[in-house]
Amino acid sequence: MTDHTERDAMTYDVIIVGAGPAGLCAGMYAGRGMLKTLIIERGLPGGELLNTEKIEDYIGFESILGRDLAEKMANHALKFGAEIITDTVDAVERTADGDFTVTTALEKVFRAPAVIITAGGTPTKLGVPGEAEYAGKGVSYCAVCDGAFFRGETIAVVGGGDAAVEEADYLTRYAEKVYIVHRRDRLRASPIIQERAFKNPKIEFVWNKVVEAIEGDERGTQSLRLTDTVTGDESSLAVTGCFIFIGFTPNTGMIRGHYEHDAQGYVVTDTHMRTSIPGLFAAGDLRVQLTRQITTAVGDATTAAIAVEKYLTERREHSKVQAAAGAT
Repeated sequence: MTDHTERDAMTYDVIIVGAGPAGLCAGMYAGRGMLKTLIIERGLPGGELLNTEKIEDYIGFESILGRDLAEKMANHALKFGAEIITDTVDAVERTADGDFTVTTALEKVFRAPAVIITAGGTPTKLGVPGEAEYAGKGVSYCAVCDGAFFRGETIAVVGGGDAAVEEADYLTRYAEKVYIVHRRDRLRASPIIQERAFKNPKIEFVWNKVVEAIEGDERGTQSLRLTDTVTGDESSLAVTGCFIFIGFTPNTGMIRGHYEHDAQGYVVTDTHMRTSIPGLFAAGDLRVQLTRQITTAVGDATTAAIAVEKYLTERREHSKVQAAAGAT
């Protein structure tokens, strides 16, 4: 990046990467704090809310469509002065003077003394026919979000790691029967999690099978088409829900420079949502935490936005002290 480009960069008090629940909430709080705020989102505001048909676990709304909640959150952020633009962030980089430059796919450059990363993460998809078609109509990537919609039904969980087996156990509180479909003849989950699943009478294991397609009709998901990894035989498994837990990747690729993270790549923060890079904050699904829900995302974002206010105040006061010392 040239000096000329940096000089021409549009300047804000804080830049927020991502406009899911965390990003929009952070934008609303930053705007209320009278900070000049920019939110950059690669798609429409709302993030994963736009992929969720109905939400029934967000306090204050017994039931609301995901797109409606997304619209309400975006309007709330805009009301308090946050600016939202559509673009993809390519790089977030801390400069020698302690500010950040944020560059985008449309070759725009923005500058701010603080950045909040709320870009979430991406569930690993099976990539099979029917997966996209029945997303929100039986296909899900979040047991806590959608489990209650499957009371008394027969469903499948695809995967064999800790997340898959834990979520299968959780789903038995709603479903009448839960199949765990795994491509091998043994699980990757930790022994204590496996033991709990093996003892659960509602769980049945479908070994050495991969999902070739998710099939259904106007009512939604109705079955999975399976192939045996040993014999090659095909079969069908009748289920009305398919929960996919084969991986999740936090969207942190735009961060330039080393930051503290766990073995899965999730960003480590302190209780103020500060990362190991001064001035860089993180909130929502890409952060190391116990659970990833709308409620936890907006809680993180509230803390991050208020922490940014304090960080900027302390930074200004420090600059004044330095300037006064230089004048003597």
